[in-house]
Amino acid sequence: MGDTPPAPPKVRPRIGRITVSSSLLGAMFLMATSAIGPGFITQTTTFTAQLGATFAFAILISILVDIAVQLNIWRVVGVANMRAQDLANKVLPGAGYLLAVLIVFGGLIFNVGNLAGTGLGLDALLGFDPKIGAAVSAVLAVGILSAKKLGVALDRILIVLGVAMIALTLYVAIVSQPPVGEALRQSVMPEQLSTDVFLAAVTIIGGTVGGYITYAGAHRLIEGGQGGRENVGDISRTSVIGIIVTGVMRVLLFLAILGVVSGGAAIMEAPNPSAEAFYQAAGEVGMRLFGMIMWAAAVSSVIGASYTSISFVTTFHPWLEKRRGLLVTVFIGVSLAIFLLSGQAPTTLLVLAGALNGIILPVGLGIMLWVAARRSRDLLGGYRYPRWLIAIGVAAWLLTVYMAVNALGGIAALWQ
Repeated sequence: MGDTPPAPPKVRPRIGRITVSSSLLGAMFLMATSAIGPGFITQTTTFTAQLGATFAFAILISILVDIAVQLNIWRVVGVANMRAQDLANKVLPGAGYLLAVLIVFGGLIFNVGNLAGTGLGLDALLGFDPKIGAAVSAVLAVGILSAKKLGVALDRILIVLGVAMIALTLYVAIVSQPPVGEALRQSVMPEQLSTDVFLAAVTIIGGTVGGYITYAGAHRLIEGGQGGRENVGDISRTSVIGIIVTGVMRVLLFLAILGVVSGGAAIMEAPNPSAEAFYQAAGEVGMRLFGMIMWAAAVSSVIGASYTSISFVTTFHPWLEKRRGLLVTVFIGVSLAIFLLSGQAPTTLLVLAGALNGIILPVGLGIMLWVAARRSRDLLGGYRYPRWLIAIGVAAWLLTVYMAVNALGGIAALWQ
């Protein structure tokens, strides 16, 4: 009898010349689709209508800052091969528990908005009652997150949803015939640099890497077995590509809406400006495409918020890890109950959750930078962390501190 032939090597997916494992690809799309939610669509629509082509400059600045933030958080979490809350507890006992509470509370309240978005999407796509659409989407999300092979199911579904959103938005961007040349010019040479442009950049930075979002992919890569200093190259490349995927979606959505507003359409006067923009661009087909994009963005954000929020508590005790499926079900169930009872996330809670999300980013990033600069010997296994990466991380951290100060104003307003 001859020897058993060796198994063929696994082929890793390729992005251009970059080869990545399926779990890294899944981590990338988990982060990207978590960022691309109902708020992402609403913010992009509002700022495009307000700033026109100048918004391209804010998008470019936000992408550069997002890369600086995510490169550092993913590299520290990945090299340490340890979830963010556990790292935080090692740096300052109790800090990890505080970070977990902030993440879970923010994720829960914003999940109400995400479920509202699924209802809005299915209403525009199929004419479903929004509450029925939200309930159906919640059951679907629970089913995905309760799958026996969670990693495989999560990776594949989020990749499909992410690619579908980009492809559908590209179609509308082409149909709306935006002034691409003007947008490209103003991305590097804006006609005006007002406070509104800076505030737009700060707002979308928080919506892309704020709260739980940047940790979504980092925690996924650890669970996928891609942590450790031996994978630092793949981790860094994938973290940047994740931001680029989000940026591509932002740019395409911006161009789709810019084409409409450049033609003189007053979309902000409509009850739903984003839906109106798609309708103005492609008629009834555009409205259906908006429904599909909104639903895909919202349901993927429900999955991302639920997965990441629960990943922040399961390491605290083996009992919690064994009951991850139950925790996810309760998390989504509570979000759905709030939506069904109120029809939306209560305004006060949304303001509070948004303010807390603004605080999470500098706190979490600050801890990761401290680990990189001062605790690399014990927490990163002696890994020599690049000084240039710490430098751009500190610059981004200073901006996030400014964002946190503004966010505290939202909390103060609740007491007035």
